[in-house]
Order: sequence, then C-alpha cells, then structure tokens
Amino acid sequence: MDAKLLDILVCPLCKSPLVYRKTEQELVCKADRLAFRIDDDIPVMLADEARHMTAEEVDKL
Repeated sequence: MDAKLLDILVCPLCKSPLVYRKTEQELVCKADRLAFRIDDDIPVMLADEARHMTAEEVDKL
C-alpha cells in the first residue's frame, strides 16, 4: 500500500482518518466501526462492501 495514498484516504462516510491493518489488508474507520478491504493494493472504499466491526475489535486497535 502506497504511503502517500494512506496519508490522503479518509472514511467515505464520516471523513475520519483510517487505520491501516497490513496483515489483514484492510483500512479501518474507528468512528463508524467499518473495515474496508484492500484488493491488489486497491482500497475498496464502498460502504456496502465494508465489514462491520464489533466494539471489541475496534478497541484493540
């Protein structure tokens, strides 16, 4: 994942910064508790495609 791209990407819903989880290949919005997957170094930033996270998962970040 390109570091410059990570610097400018924000949550498409609330515009909060995202947390990059390299091993899981996803970007996480803590505010909305959503995880956006990364396919072949391309973030899939669609809310309908995002994985909903539990509060416990988000707290561990």
